Amino acid sequence: MSSDETVDSGRRNLLVATAAVGGVAGVVAAIPFGMSMLPSERAKAAGAPVEVDISDLQPGQMKTVEWRGKPVWIINRTKEQIASLRKTDDKVSDPKSEKLMQPEYCQNETRSIKPEIMVAVGICTHLGCSPTEKFKTGVESGIAADWPGGFLCPCHGSTFDLAGRVYKSKPAPDNLEVPPHMYLGDAKIVIGEDKKA
Repeated sequence: MSSDETVDSGRRNLLVATAAVGGVAGVVAAIPFGMSMLPSERAKAAGAPVEVDISDLQPGQMKTVEWRGKPVWIINRTKEQIASLRKTDDKVSDPKSEKLMQPEYCQNETRSIKPEIMVAVGICTHLGCSPTEKFKTGVESGIAADWPGGFLCPCHGSTFDLAGRVYKSKPAPDNLEVPPHMYLGDAKIVIGEDKKA
C-alpha cells in the first residue's frame, strides 16, 4: 500500500468521523429549538378546561376560579335569590340572553343549567372592569332601598342581577358572559367545554 492510499484512507475516516459528530451535534442543538416551538405547560393550561369541585359551596356563597386568564364566578344561589330574578325581569335589558351569542342553556331566566348554580365570567361588558358582589339586599346593600342583590361595577356604575343580567340604562351593553360549562356530577363542574363541544 502506497503512502498516498494511507493518507486518503485516513482523511476519509476523519471526514466520516467529523460528519458523524457534526450530525449528532446538529440533532442535539435542534432538540431545544424544536421543543421551544411547542406550547408551554402554562400556555396549554391557559386555554384548557378547568375542573371545579363545588361540593363545599354553601347556599349564598360564591367561588372564583380562573379560566383563560379570566375570573369565573360560581354562585350557589339561595331560593330567595332565585325568586328575586322574576322581580328583575322587566328591569334588565336582555332577560333571556338573546342579544349576545351565549350557550343555549343560559337563555332562560336563571341563565344556568341548574337554577341554583350560576356560572359567569366576572368581567363587566362595558370596559372590562371586575364587578363586586352586592348580595345584601335593600338599604344594607348601599345601592338602593329596593336592591334585590347582584353585582355592581365600580368603574362606571353598571349593575347586574343575580343571573348576571345587566340593568337597563347602564353603560354595560350586555349581560355577563356565561362560559361553556358542564357538570361531571352534582359536585363537579368543568368550565371551558360542554357536551356539544
